[in-house]
Amino acid sequence: MAFSDLKLIKIFLPLTLFVVAGVAMTTPLRAAALGARSASAQAPNPARPVGTIKSVSGNNIILATDAGGDVTVVVQEGARLLRVEPGQKDLKEAAPISLQELLPGDRILVRGQLAQDGKTVLGSTLIAMKKASIAEKQTHEREEWRRQGVGGLVSSIDPAANSIVITQQGMGEKKTVTIHFAKDTIVRRYAPDSIKFDDAKPARLEEIKPGDQLRARGTRSADGSELAAAEIVCGTFRNIAGTISSIDASANTITVEDLATKKTVTLRITGDSQIRKLPLQMAQGIAMRLRRMGQNSAAAGGATAAQGGRSGEMQTSSASGGPGGAGRNGGGGGDFQQALNRMPPATLAELQKGDAVMMVATEGGPNGEPSVITLLGGVEPILQASPNSNASTILSPWSLSEAPGGEAGNP
Repeated sequence: MAFSDLKLIKIFLPLTLFVVAGVAMTTPLRAAALGARSASAQAPNPARPVGTIKSVSGNNIILATDAGGDVTVVVQEGARLLRVEPGQKDLKEAAPISLQELLPGDRILVRGQLAQDGKTVLGSTLIAMKKASIAEKQTHEREEWRRQGVGGLVSSIDPAANSIVITQQGMGEKKTVTIHFAKDTIVRRYAPDSIKFDDAKPARLEEIKPGDQLRARGTRSADGSELAAAEIVCGTFRNIAGTISSIDASANTITVEDLATKKTVTLRITGDSQIRKLPLQMAQGIAMRLRRMGQNSAAAGGATAAQGGRSGEMQTSSASGGPGGAGRNGGGGGDFQQALNRMPPATLAELQKGDAVMMVATEGGPNGEPSVITLLGGVEPILQASPNSNASTILSPWSLSEAPGGEAGNP
């Protein structure tokens, strides 16, 4: 199959990481430990690792730290063990917990001393957050983002009015939503090479750029055209459509020839990458709809041209809302992301050289390869159906506004 004539400028796939924004589990643990820091600073070789429990044996805990690598925590006799709930900011409401209640998957912050081997921490205080509590918090916040969230591509920013306009694209139509924010609106921006919410940093309005992908949560207006934002998360991500040039399973990388730039790009597949393959029937169904949309647009364009030939006045009226105007081919195409999540995950081994794929990826660090967020295979019929159209139209049925929760923000 030849894709050399495809002029695809942008690919717009759902970013499930936006929906779980606000589920940052390390922050409450660090905040809860503020009251213990001064005492720790006075101890020789103080240590305060934060991470997820891998195993517990007796009074020894193997901790996978957020900083990378494992440490052994030896819980000292008389150590203070406390449990906090997600969202707690201090230790005032912390409850005692026993060592026997700690399980793999629980999150803990340890205060203690670093042993001489540099790999063992003698823990005098442990502040724990249970895995079940984290999961419950995540479920609640995903639901909040589903009910109160909107998302799309940033089209303009007005600092003077404290507002951002985003575009939500559906099959054959575009909608805009104006996001208003106040002094207490939480704004975060993803790191250039991370899809984890924990790596997102507080940001200012000035850092948001046209073309960024953004999701906001807050109070919507009755007609849905405006939203007063309580929280915003945004980032710049790469959108790529191309054919696979090579796959390196040992290095978990994939090299793709970008159809827009005609250049090859190598991307990393991580544990957070979502890989799916569209069933042929689904891909063909989308392709048929794209062809119909193209035919309708062509017919509408012909009618407009004919009317314009009669008089300049008629041409003006057609341009402002004639047969080809917004809403003629409306419809968002359903919640594609939910269907995508129900599909069984695919693996790198199921992809082959020459396959057509669509991807959303991180920007990549200065010297690093971009990381794949979402990779969708089985898209050959879709690309063939609309070889000369803007790819954001091709993939508009599953814009950010449709995205439910995902795995990317999990701690």
